[in-house]
Amino acid sequence: MANMLQKQPIFIAVIGVGGVGKAFLSQYDQLRQRLDPQSSNIDLALILARTSKKQVLSERYGALDASKVPQMLEESNKPYLPFDSIVEFLEATPGKVVLVDNTSDLDLAKSYPRILEKGISIVTPNKKGFSDDIQLWDAIFSSALKGGSHVYHESTVGAGLPVISTLKELVQTGDEVTKIEGVFSGTMSFLFNSFMPVGGGGGKFSAEVKKAKDLGFTEPDPRDDLNGLDVARKLTILARLAGLEIESPTSFPVQSLIPKALESCSSGDEFMEKLPDHDDEMEELKDAAAKEGKVVRFVGSIDTPSGEVKVGLEKFDASHPIAALKGSDNIINFYTKRYGSNPLIIQGAGAGGEVTAMGVTGDLIKVIRLLR
Repeated sequence: MANMLQKQPIFIAVIGVGGVGKAFLSQYDQLRQRLDPQSSNIDLALILARTSKKQVLSERYGALDASKVPQMLEESNKPYLPFDSIVEFLEATPGKVVLVDNTSDLDLAKSYPRILEKGISIVTPNKKGFSDDIQLWDAIFSSALKGGSHVYHESTVGAGLPVISTLKELVQTGDEVTKIEGVFSGTMSFLFNSFMPVGGGGGKFSAEVKKAKDLGFTEPDPRDDLNGLDVARKLTILARLAGLEIESPTSFPVQSLIPKALESCSSGDEFMEKLPDHDDEMEELKDAAAKEGKVVRFVGSIDTPSGEVKVGLEKFDASHPIAALKGSDNIINFYTKRYGSNPLIIQGAGAGGEVTAMGVTGDLIKVIRLLR
């Protein structure tokens, strides 16, 4: 009988309960409610939620109420366990475990190999581990094989957009990816769509950076967006999936939009205060592109036959899909042998808590299916 099915527990541990983490907990709660108790043999149990300072864990491995976790964390006064103790706690669970890392912590990402070797699966939007040196990349996937665990990271590129899964499918079905090109940063998309919209206009570069910061599109310190490293990390991940052995996100040309004279600024506030003094440099770029009937956009590209990867400013005709982006959308063009001269295009919101969490939740569903 369906209601006599033996329930298989899958235990969920969440690290990082900020914007993405809270959105994920809400989506996880909905996912758990959608599992039909009469026909599903899966019993999901959230047993840990942890921030950088507090944690809530279920010592007897009973399910925590995901909807109450943020409040429980706020009120928690239990001792904050060292991370090694957390790993031991997860290893001792009476069933399969999935660790959901919603942080951007490189140190945590460096611990993925030993976690995966213990049979604990991982889903994460944390791009640091997958874009750090290639030895860590290799160790992550070899450890998953060794431990019989799974690791998914769709949201490391394009938030909830199906960028990584599409590239994996292209490669695994034998297509040959010749070029990947696009706008990979919601921040930079918004910034350049405002700075140089199709049809003319747009404000001074410093004013547009300030507007993007005030609207919450940039990091608290906009230099963390303008240095191009975020896009370089995403390109590193895609290039590796396409078969290129990219050593690190600093092993190829990455154009920083931080003026040389401002690289020594001691704070983001000082940088923002002095940026208007350097508007002329960007105005010259804008004027030069306009004279050619083009617009400037901050893009990343991967040429697989030559192995060339680069990040920086490029000029595009107004009719080009990259030029026509709106708001903070991302666009990724896959040029392949099968698709010929017309690329496979993925476009949409590439940032935001809800869509990023959607990619994480989608990865969790994939892992649950594999663990059944």
